Amino acid sequence: MQIKAQTIDQVIEQLDKIIEQTVQENNYLGIFAYVYRRTTAQIRQAITDKQFENNERMEKMDVNFAGKYLDAYQKFNHNEDCPESWSVPFKARNEKLTIIQHLLMGMNAHINLDLGVAASETAPGETIHELENDFMKVNDILDSLTEEMEKRIGRVSRWMFLLGWIGGKTDDAIVNFSIRKARDEAWEFACKLSSLDEAGKLAKIETTDSIIASLAGIIRHPPGIILRSILKFISRFEEKQVRKIIEELEKQ
Repeated sequence: MQIKAQTIDQVIEQLDKIIEQTVQENNYLGIFAYVYRRTTAQIRQAITDKQFENNERMEKMDVNFAGKYLDAYQKFNHNEDCPESWSVPFKARNEKLTIIQHLLMGMNAHINLDLGVAASETAPGETIHELENDFMKVNDILDSLTEEMEKRIGRVSRWMFLLGWIGGKTDDAIVNFSIRKARDEAWEFACKLSSLDEAGKLAKIETTDSIIASLAGIIRHPPGIILRSILKFISRFEEKQVRKIIEELEKQ
C-alpha cells in the first residue's frame, strides 16, 4: 500500500499515478481520476489564493476527502474490502458503458458518501457549523469547472446531448445528477454524522454506503428500455481509448 497523502500536492501526485495506470490498462476509472484531479487542482489554487475563511482547515479536509477515494482504490487493487459504493464502479472499470456513466459512478460514491464523512471528521461535533461557509463556497468554485467539463466530454461523446433531451421525461439518476444538489445532501449527511456517537456514526455510514451502492447499480444498469437504448447508442459512437478521452478533456 502506498503512503497516505498528507498534502494536496501529494494527493495530486497519487492521482497522476492512478491516471497513468488506468491509461496503460485502458480501463475507464481514469475518467473519474482525471476529472477529480482537475477539481483538486482547482481547490488547491483557491486555498493558495486564500479564498476560504480557514484555508488550513480546507486543505486538511480536502486531503482527508481525497484519501477516502485513494484508500478505496488501493484496497480494491489489493483485493481488500473497500466501501460497497466504490466497489461498483471499480468492478465496472472495463465495461463498455458510456463515459458519463463511468464518471457519475465515481462522483456518486465520492460526493454522496466520502464528502460527508470527511467533513464530519474535519469538523467534529458542534464545530461542523464553522465549516459550512467554506464547504458551500466550493460549490461556486466547481460551477465553472463543471460547465467546462461538460463541453469537453461532448468532444468524445458526440451524442451525449440526448440525455439532456430526455431529462424532463424521467427522474433517472443519470440524466438528473446534480453536483450542487449532491453536495447539499452531503452537507446534511455530515451534520447528521457530527451529532452521533462513534457507534452511531459507523452504523449511519454503513447504511448510507449500502444506499449509495444501490444508486451506483442503477447508474450502471438503469431501468427502462428507452434510457438503456439511448445509452447503448451513445456508447456506440464514443471514443473507447482512455488515453484519447483524457487528451480531449485536457484540450482548451
